[in-house]
Amino acid sequence: MFNFTSLLGAQSPSPASQSLLELDGGVKVLVDVGWDTSFDAEQLKSLERHVPTISIILLTHATPAHVGAFAHCCKHFPLFTQIPIYATTPVISLGRTLLQDIYSSTPLASTIIPSDSLSENTYAYSLSASNESLQILSQPPTAEEIASYFSLINPLKYSQPHQPLPSPFSPPLNGLTITAYNAGHSLGGAIWHLQHGMESIVYAVDWNQVRENVFSGAAWLGGSSSGGTEVIEQLRKPTVLVCSSKGAQRNHLAGGRKKRDELLLDMIRACVTRGGTVLIPTDTSARVLELAYILEHAWRREASQNKTGSFLLSTGVFLASRSAIATIKSTKSMLEWMDESVAQEFQTIDEPSKRIQRPHKRSDNLKALRDEDRQDDRDEQASGKSGGPFDFKYIKIVERRSRLNKILSADSPKVIIASDTSLEWGFSREVLRNIASNPANLVILTEDYGDAQGSETKDAQSVGRTLWQWYQERRDGVAMETDSEGQGLEQVYIDGRDLQFAQIQRHLLAGNELLIYQQYLATQRQLQTTHSSNNGANLETSADAIDDASSTSSTSSDESDPERQGKSLNISATLSQANRNKLGSSKENTGVNSLLSQPGVYDYDVRGKKGRETIFPFANKKRRGDDFGDLIRPEEYLRAEERDEIDGQDMRNGTSKQIALGQKRKWEESGLQSGNDPHDSSRAPRRQKFGDKSRGDLTANRKYTDQNGFEVGIDDISDDSDTEAEEPQAGPSKILSEEVTIQANMRIAHVDFAGLHDQRTLSMLIPLIQPRKLILVGGSREETSWLTDECKQKLNPHTSSGEEGGVTDVFSPAIQQTVNASVDTNAWTVKLSEALVKRFRWQNVRGLGVVTLMGRLAATLIDEQPGADLQNKKRRKVLKGETESPNLYDIPTLADKISEVAPTLDVLPPNIVAATRSIAQPLHVGDLRLADLRKVLQSHGHTAEFRGEGILLIDGLVAVRKSGTGHIEVEGGGLQMPDPRTRTIDGSFYAVKRRIYEGLAIIAGG
Repeated sequence: MFNFTSLLGAQSPSPASQSLLELDGGVKVLVDVGWDTSFDAEQLKSLERHVPTISIILLTHATPAHVGAFAHCCKHFPLFTQIPIYATTPVISLGRTLLQDIYSSTPLASTIIPSDSLSENTYAYSLSASNESLQILSQPPTAEEIASYFSLINPLKYSQPHQPLPSPFSPPLNGLTITAYNAGHSLGGAIWHLQHGMESIVYAVDWNQVRENVFSGAAWLGGSSSGGTEVIEQLRKPTVLVCSSKGAQRNHLAGGRKKRDELLLDMIRACVTRGGTVLIPTDTSARVLELAYILEHAWRREASQNKTGSFLLSTGVFLASRSAIATIKSTKSMLEWMDESVAQEFQTIDEPSKRIQRPHKRSDNLKALRDEDRQDDRDEQASGKSGGPFDFKYIKIVERRSRLNKILSADSPKVIIASDTSLEWGFSREVLRNIASNPANLVILTEDYGDAQGSETKDAQSVGRTLWQWYQERRDGVAMETDSEGQGLEQVYIDGRDLQFAQIQRHLLAGNELLIYQQYLATQRQLQTTHSSNNGANLETSADAIDDASSTSSTSSDESDPERQGKSLNISATLSQANRNKLGSSKENTGVNSLLSQPGVYDYDVRGKKGRETIFPFANKKRRGDDFGDLIRPEEYLRAEERDEIDGQDMRNGTSKQIALGQKRKWEESGLQSGNDPHDSSRAPRRQKFGDKSRGDLTANRKYTDQNGFEVGIDDISDDSDTEAEEPQAGPSKILSEEVTIQANMRIAHVDFAGLHDQRTLSMLIPLIQPRKLILVGGSREETSWLTDECKQKLNPHTSSGEEGGVTDVFSPAIQQTVNASVDTNAWTVKLSEALVKRFRWQNVRGLGVVTLMGRLAATLIDEQPGADLQNKKRRKVLKGETESPNLYDIPTLADKISEVAPTLDVLPPNIVAATRSIAQPLHVGDLRLADLRKVLQSHGHTAEFRGEGILLIDGLVAVRKSGTGHIEVEGGGLQMPDPRTRTIDGSFYAVKRRIYEGLAIIAGG
């Protein structure tokens, strides 16, 4: 059994993808937890209902459309973190940086609490008219929480079959096997293959068969043994193929990858020649790698050619993202997941061998050493091998809005790669607002946003879709620029059209709004305590601690208001007794174990206690020691000059404790001796500048560690010392939205960097895969409808002509629609005769017994006496001592008297055996691996080595290869004489065939 349900992403303009796969035995597999730029929590309601029944979760790509809601589900769905999750290593690392960028860039990612949920929790008092439209945000996950969520994911490699473990509330998986294959769209993107009994399911959404600079093509086609024209055996002829229909009505640019890259660079040259700014909106951690690689290497080539007056070298290139440093650091450690050309480039980098081979000279002058290093850098730059693929020399990383504003305020031409593609959040939105009014500036759209007309979703009205619609309309004309080959470049004019933005700001809650949020949070804790086994521990996070602290400080000044005190009493009276014990429990209610770990507790009320809690326990603290006595702490015996002191305080025991109210302080600790307020952050000592040229170049190799644990160089840090890192406001908050309209006069161009399949690829590969059933998701309604008709004609060519052939069912479900795509199988029970069983000759194939049989199927009577069941029933009653009583059902019926007829397989008659012996062909059962065959031949004295790809050469005469379909091909002959010591009497060719037959079970039909 196999049922498919699309929770998000079917026949919809929204790119979000969520699919639920239900297998036999109640096994449910969730593939992707995507979200769109609306960040609407209502889209996750259906997923939340299915969470208690999900067995495992699979993730395909590190993009918002596939993992955007992952952190939200982990934080707000109590059972979600108990489900085993599987993804490739790049998806885990890059997905973490993606979500950290999202939650630090837009407050909408925290999701707005539904107004009906707030109204249900405010029964203790009435809401005012202004509070009815209140948009209170849920507490967003912190960067540490996001990192902890992604640490729960189990990493897998490509082509690695794995049998996952089910969730605690899932039925047994019954041998479910999952395997990830390269999808080609993003780094670590996966095509999942699921094998469960008779079901072979291939889930392929957002893949790309075309090879790119960083990403290799999807792993559909086999190696050189099949000529690259056959689909690999593991993905061929699945029972169900789930495929996306994005791009089904478009084709890639003629000329391939090279033409696409040249078109992008020509667009940039045409804009920077006018002195304009180029904005390239892209994602945070997937397609941005391809764009950054192209621009970095283009600038390197310009520098190596030493062109005078080059516009590219005089143009700054910037990568603007709040998690760009962590993304690039993760990418550098995952070169094995990229295309082979990137790995070869990394291996052929001209390492600083000149510095190693240079004769050692003692130099007391630091300036001489720096001059030598600079000369080596110039030599490396001239050779075009100045660093690794992602060791940026020309691209500058921007992670702060203040530095981005300084870059935008400069008049020089610049190229900015910014996230996100939708232009609804991230630095791309800020850049667009600054450059939209200048006609010399250019916005290069990197993907097809589709047609969202008639859709009322928030994602359909994004800024990116608006620009794409303007690009297709071309109402204000087209500017025809010329490229390097003299061909035209289409750049669409935008002449004074109004572009609307939603200005969203976060504000802290106060007063009545804070009481509403506290009541909602208390109710959610109570519900979670009721429905989960961990008593609401998932909501006891650091964010809630901030809520409690902020609520205490904000309501302390309003305690004199009798109306507010009355509302607080009403709220407390409506809570249940269990919830009151949880929120405001005393130390006695926490138990003995908690009392032992709390300082300053020496007594408690023992009335009504039982067992161990009737008396106050005595905690005997053991002294740490060994065979030689008590352990000595060396830091307690340091001299005064050896201690680490900061501002006169001993830091041996960590940071100093905060001075309580009314406690005496030293004059040096007050901070008043120099006239400075210690609490004034504006007078705090500024951070020391990195990269100060007066300190020399010796600081260039200094490193520090960021919040994600990556080692970051000083060159990656912005040099603006007057701004601190931007931190979001802590505590419960709300959002205020305001519509802002700007006048757009820039130009718009389009270069396809989406990295997705097109019409030609889909029409070619789907017939080669030969699925028995096809399910199309992940595209607009027009694309899905067109591809459905196309696949019906390609997969069922004989149905229109009336010829018999296998019919492939093509499904195109809508959102929340379930499709039954179970495999059509028939099972028959056949009885074997005793004479046939005696002739069986079992053969062992890797622990399994295999036998071939040939017989004659006939209908035989089952020899059972009528009423035998009745006699057995009477015998059981006598043994139990029951009295026999006449029963209507004990009377034998006519059906009991008639013997049953069963199909039986018996031996062949002698007159048929001779005829069938000539027809029957031998059958080879088993899977032969060339590596195992090589070991067997070497153990028998043959020389065996691999030549080329998938070819085993034995004794220099015999070549053995394995085709993509699993067939073994043996070819004899050679140009050189074999070694006489390794050649057997009957020749190498027959010896190899004999060893191959020994590794297989040869089953003859006769």
